[in-house]
This record gives sequence, C-alpha cells and structure tokens, in this order.
Amino acid sequence: MPKSIVIFASGSGSNAENIIATLHPDQVHVSAVYCNNAQAGVIDRCQKWGVPVRLFENGDLNPEGKVLQYLHQDQPQLLVLAGFLRRIPAHILTEFKTINLHPALLPKFGGKGMFGHHVHQAVLSAKESQSGITFHWVNEAYDEGAVIAQFSCAIDPDETALSLANKIHELEHEHFPKILSSVLQTISE
Repeated sequence: MPKSIVIFASGSGSNAENIIATLHPDQVHVSAVYCNNAQAGVIDRCQKWGVPVRLFENGDLNPEGKVLQYLHQDQPQLLVLAGFLRRIPAHILTEFKTINLHPALLPKFGGKGMFGHHVHQAVLSAKESQSGITFHWVNEAYDEGAVIAQFSCAIDPDETALSLANKIHELEHEHFPKILSSVLQTISE
C-alpha cells in the first residue's frame, strides 16, 4: 500500500508539483494539496496532475475549522509543508506528523517572516559564505523542530537574492522527493 501524504502550499507550487511528478504512486499517494490562497499557482499545477486541492481560509486552521475535518477525511500519514506560510497549530501537530522545508541552513535565518526573498536577502546581508535548505520536523514554533537533513550551496561574491533563490530551488527540487521517501519509510501504517 502506498503511503498517503497531504501537501500544504501557499504559492507557485513548484515543490508540490516536483513531489507529485517525482514520487512513484505505488509508494506515495498525494491525497490532496491544501491551500490558503485562492490565487496560488499551485492550484493550476495540481489540476494538471489530477490532484485535488482543498482551499481554506486561515481561520479554518482552528480546531473547529475545515482543515482538521479534511485531514480526518484524507487520513495522511504525513503532512508536508512546501511553501506554506502559516504556522500549523498544536491540535493538528499532535495528530499528524509534519515536515517542513526551509530555504536556509537552520538555526540561522529562521522564524516568523523568514521566507522566500526575505531569507535570501538576510543571508547575503550577513555575508555568509554558504546557504542551503533544511528539512525539519514541525513543532509549535517557527523553524525550531528537529532537523532531518540539510544541504548547502556556496555563495558567490557577486550573488544576488535572485541568483541565490535559483540555487536554493535547485537544491529543493533535487532533495525534496528523496527526503520524503526516506521519512515515509520510517513511518508505520
């Protein structure tokens, strides 16, 4: 039986699509993509692959909201945050194992407001020699869960936030499916 995952995404959805396209359906079933942005590019990407999208409002993350109801219907073994920009509340985290991908080498450059170009600009402003990505378990604090794996890239002297973002995206697309496969092997039915 394939393991079931739900992906949470708020933006363009390139990582969600990469996961859907790369992971073998006999091993991993993407039950749905949950999205809190009705204009997000991830919606079109999911339609292309026939993956259902469950749209919700941020208030639906509360205990009485739609999100928990959806999760009980979909019964995923793992929640995957792929560019989702809201904190997952404790009542969901106690029921569902959840991992996140952060576009920097935690514990540096994490926390509320540290996403996308904000992270890359902060890394460059700090004159770091490398950046990268961190896969971590999600807990109640932003970007403070236990690290699963990190992958790094060098920062060139003439690096811009955009060129660094491109390097980070390459790392994400290369490693996200592998890390998910590895994590799912450790999760029992």
